[in-house]
Amino acid sequence: MLKIRIRHTKRFQEITNVFLRNGFSHFLFRLGLTDRSSSNDDGGNEMNMHDAGVKLRHALQELGPTFIKLGQIASSRRDLVPLEIASELEKLQDHVTAVPFDQIREIVELELEEPLEHLFKTFDEKPLAAASIGQVHIAHLPSGEKVAVKVQRPDIRPTMETDLAILSDLARFLEDNTDWAETYHLREMVIEFSKSLQDELDYRVEGRNSERIAKQFEENPSVFIPKVYWDFSTDKVLTMEMVHGVKANDLETMDAGGYDRKLIARRIVDSMFHQILDEGFFHGDPHPGNIYILPEHVVSYLDFGMIGRLDKELKYHFASLILNLREGDTEGMIEVFSDMGILSEDTDMRAFTRDVDDLQTRYYDVSLNDVSLGAIFIELFQVAYRHHIIIPSEISILGKAILTLEGLIAKLDPELSIMEAVEPFGEKLMRERYHPKNLLENSWKDFVENIEILTNLPKDLKAITTTIRKGKLQLDINIQQLQAFLHRLDRISNRLSFSIILLSFSILMVGLIIGSAIAGQTNVLWQFPIIEAGSIIATLMFLFMIYSIFRSGRL
Repeated sequence: MLKIRIRHTKRFQEITNVFLRNGFSHFLFRLGLTDRSSSNDDGGNEMNMHDAGVKLRHALQELGPTFIKLGQIASSRRDLVPLEIASELEKLQDHVTAVPFDQIREIVELELEEPLEHLFKTFDEKPLAAASIGQVHIAHLPSGEKVAVKVQRPDIRPTMETDLAILSDLARFLEDNTDWAETYHLREMVIEFSKSLQDELDYRVEGRNSERIAKQFEENPSVFIPKVYWDFSTDKVLTMEMVHGVKANDLETMDAGGYDRKLIARRIVDSMFHQILDEGFFHGDPHPGNIYILPEHVVSYLDFGMIGRLDKELKYHFASLILNLREGDTEGMIEVFSDMGILSEDTDMRAFTRDVDDLQTRYYDVSLNDVSLGAIFIELFQVAYRHHIIIPSEISILGKAILTLEGLIAKLDPELSIMEAVEPFGEKLMRERYHPKNLLENSWKDFVENIEILTNLPKDLKAITTTIRKGKLQLDINIQQLQAFLHRLDRISNRLSFSIILLSFSILMVGLIIGSAIAGQTNVLWQFPIIEAGSIIATLMFLFMIYSIFRSGRL
């Protein structure tokens, strides 16, 4: 324990010194991480955003893999990081020297538990590529298949674990001592970052990601995902099928080889939106180095260390935002943000609505060919930043992926509009959501949940009463949100009552029909066909309930 604490202290001092050297002494003092003697007048309090971004990039680059990854992730969080700083952090690169081959040999033999010569027929000593976490070597299996072997750098895991522990302690300190860190839930963000980095340190996770993406395209021969050789893979060694192709941004080679760039661009876009909106599991970093073009215009994706995920609701919210933006529906966009649960009681709704209205006005009635989906994401994130709204990390990864994708497609086919390409996928998603089968299924689930709430209501009331008697009840009422809360509660109670009445009425009609059939009695009461009329009323009530669900999108 003492050794760990000493290692943490030494590394923390190293981190502090790097930031001091790069001109952040005043900033560190303001955070309470250094004393006044360390806070020389380096102009940190007057540093503009661009200069701060440049200095921060240099500091993170100097601190190594953990902080480079942190900066790369931060560059995608335009809702949290000013645009000027995020733009600089995008330039962070893994400029590292290659690990000597004898160390690579040692790691491979230790992980796969056999001499290298027994494992591979050939194994190139010179790496094909080197990055901060690992490097890739070309090899041949004993059976003759050509493979790419990714090997993790030695001692990278202890260094990163130390850095992550320091970041966790720092986030806890800042949340306890600053309002902004508490507002942005800094500890949760560090935990999320730590999990993402731990996944990157385990090559088995990347291998499983690869196979999951491959299953999405089993019936699509225009997309190729290289095979994982699990017998030659561990958490520190990943062996995959070698891909021979042209890098997606190598336009000269494509043109010389007679490739159809328009077809390639369309296949990349369609395959990405299939991952995003059809499957909800997508490649999170589709830059040109991770996309190769094989013969017959086949698109091959590589490196699945960063993956994005969208659940059913987030896919719907994304599609709704795009369609509402196209239709110029500000209220619809605000409702989507509200349904996502990202608006807090502190949000200035009037100012937020004005900014969203300004955003959609710029894009309303504009040709889809002239609209950049990436630019829309940047502007949305800037609006969120101004109003201290935290965008879900999944949407941030999606935004970064689309920005990267749009840059690549602009080179392959400048006439192809990402905005136009995403529309059919969004419309398909909306049709599926409002399909009668899905509406009935969702309505039934909500009805069951409401019944469960009513069933547990006596217990809940008893628990509240007990709490009140003990004098332990605490009330935190925000008057600005009270009317909206009461209105929503009123809608829930009315719809629940309506559902119960409809169910009871339907049961009564069924009982009357069965009873009259058994008794052989007429269905006429005072010259009036009571059962037929009741059935019509029940049907109309049911149709009205379906109509209200369709209008609101939820029960």
